[in-house]
Formats: sequence, C-alpha cells, structure tokens
Amino acid sequence: MNLPLIGLVRLFTVLVALFVVAPAIVIVVSAFNEPAFMSFPPKAYSPKWFYVALANPDFQRGFANSVWVMLWASTLAVIVGTAFSIAMRRSEFVGKNLLESFILSPLVVPHFTIGLGILMLFVNVHMVQDFAPVVLCHTILVLPFVIRSVYISLHNLDLRLELAASSLGAKPRRVLTSITLPLLLPGIVGGWIFAAILSFNEFTGTVFVVSQSTRTLPVAMYNHVRESTDPAVAAVATLYIAVTMIVILLAFAFLGPGTGLNRDKRS
Repeated sequence: MNLPLIGLVRLFTVLVALFVVAPAIVIVVSAFNEPAFMSFPPKAYSPKWFYVALANPDFQRGFANSVWVMLWASTLAVIVGTAFSIAMRRSEFVGKNLLESFILSPLVVPHFTIGLGILMLFVNVHMVQDFAPVVLCHTILVLPFVIRSVYISLHNLDLRLELAASSLGAKPRRVLTSITLPLLLPGIVGGWIFAAILSFNEFTGTVFVVSQSTRTLPVAMYNHVRESTDPAVAAVATLYIAVTMIVILLAFAFLGPGTGLNRDKRS
C-alpha cells in the first residue's frame, strides 16, 4: 500500500470518527448553554444546568430506579447467561441451535417489540406497577451480550485444567467452583459491565413497561424533553457520557482489553 493511499485511509477513518462523535460533542457543548433554551453554539456559557439537573426530583427518582433495575437485570443476566453458556458449550441435544438463536434474538428483534410483549404479559397478571416487568425486559435485552462474553471465554478455556482436577478426585461441583468459574471470571465481569451499561441506558423497550413509580432516568429525560426545552437534559446526557467513559476505562484498566475474552495464549 503506497503512502497516498494510506493517508486517504487515515483521513477517512478520522472523518468517520468525527461523524460518530459529533452528536455527543454538540450535546456536551449545549449543556453549558446559559439561556433557558437549547442552542448551538451557545451565546453564553454557564454550568448552572448541571445543578438544575441534579436537583430535579424526577431525575433523582429516575436515577435511583435505573440503578435498582440495572443491578437486578445485570446480575440476573450474568447468572442465567453463565449457566446457559456452560450448558450450550458442554452438551449436545436436539434443537440446540434453535434454542441459542431464540436466546440471542434480542440482538435483532426491535426492543420496542419485546417491551410491548412484556407489557401485554404483565397486564394480564396485574403487575404493571411493579419493577418486575422492567427488570425482566432489561434482563432479556442484555442477556445476549453476557452470553457472548462468557461463551467466548469458555470457548478459549483450557479443558485440560478441568480434566486434571477431575483426575485428582474433584467432583463436578468442585471443578465448577474451583476451576471453571474462576477462569471465566474476566468474561463474567466483562459481561456484567456491558449488561449494566446497556441496562442503565435502555429506553426503547423500557418506555412500554414503566409506570409513574418505576420510571427510569432515560424515560424521565424523554418526558422532560416533551415538556421543556432547557439544557438540563443535555447536562444529564453529558453526565451519562462521562460516567460511561469512566466505567469503560476502569474496566480496561483492571481487566485489560483482552482479558474480558479470556484469550487463548497457548498459541
């Protein structure tokens, strides 16, 4: 590849990156807009909308609900996803591929379809006002990401370690708790982090299953946009971006870019 072509490729990469991050840049800059309406570029700058957003009771309640749902959904997704990954990796049965496609279907099925289906289900059992439909919706939506993370780690796991433990007299449960799960821990933690981030930011499916008391932060932001044009939502979105970046950087710092997948280094 000659030098001019390399330069064009790099320029194209930079332009694509700018195109992707441009909306986030606009939101962050607009969050410091001093007037009580959205404008870009701002005519005057002020951080006051961050204080307004943090003091907003709807945002506070939505944040608390989002954290509660995120913890439940990501934890349930890790438990179910880890068990499912191990079962799918270690066993063969009729309909295995069909079952795997069904579990991973939230990757291609629109989220609002899943949210609407869960709403119809819980309306029949009169549990629309509870957190149960919200947690179930988020668990279903983030489960494929946990499964892929754990499944890849499991695929690269050295089975000789488990065989060695079994040959020394360890029972299957002891092999699972002492060998398999500790070796899968990076993938499990990585899956939990992905699930937590996705759950905390989920809106499309959530809007169908929340009530006034279970409304999450993204839904509260959506309702605020419908009623007001002030930059408070941009301030919350900026905090969203900052917190997400910090979580991802911490995950890379402690887990490493390849540790989450438990890459096979034997080759």
